Amino acid sequence: MGATAALATLAIAFGHVGIGVSGGHQAIEAVSDSLALVSVQHRLEAAPAKPAAKAKPTAEAAAVPTAAEIAADPSKLPPASAGSNGTTVPHDSNLSRGEIFAHRRSGDPNAAILLTGVALPPPNAPEAVKGAINAANTIVGRPYVWGGGHASFYSSSYDCSGSVSFALFGGGLIPRPLTSGELEHWGAPGPGKWITVYANAGHTFAEIAGLRWDTVGDEQGTGPRWHLATTSTAGFVVRHPPGL
Repeated sequence: MGATAALATLAIAFGHVGIGVSGGHQAIEAVSDSLALVSVQHRLEAAPAKPAAKAKPTAEAAAVPTAAEIAADPSKLPPASAGSNGTTVPHDSNLSRGEIFAHRRSGDPNAAILLTGVALPPPNAPEAVKGAINAANTIVGRPYVWGGGHASFYSSSYDCSGSVSFALFGGGLIPRPLTSGELEHWGAPGPGKWITVYANAGHTFAEIAGLRWDTVGDEQGTGPRWHLATTSTAGFVVRHPPGL
């Protein structure tokens, strides 16, 4: 049935159901518009699709090497970028190779390991020793201030006896901060197997599992930190916690 015959049939049908001449005319116009849209849609679908225009390569795209070029010269591989295969990562560091790698005092297989300023306790160390080392690690690099760590174990800065006291407190070995003079009489006399405290009226430091815990300044400044090197013990009273 053609479009004209279909419209005539619809007009007669509308007239029979009582729409009236005016209403039937409006209905015929609406149906005519719909048929026209359907006809246009059919023509569009039947028409062959035009090939999409090729985008002109940009200078950036032209600079990207092909897979064959990369295989022939791997140096042409572009750096990683977000959204493709990762992000670029700088390969430089302000730490030297010697500072990054782990160190242990030579000749002592049971000594703690010094790794970028942090001490790793030996696996076979007593819990008190591990506690002292782990506590000391939390204040590495705090600034040196005379009297620091004495009003409270927890402070923004530490002096020599405050630093040693904090480590001993971490091992459950003292109940309150001690001055260097008090440490001269603390514990048992002589060196210990795991912890040795050296004290006099002016300074104190400790040897804990083969590392020196001290506030003596070095090229990084003053404040509590671990040291591989030993230092002179002349003029110091030597004490240790009983059993350690």
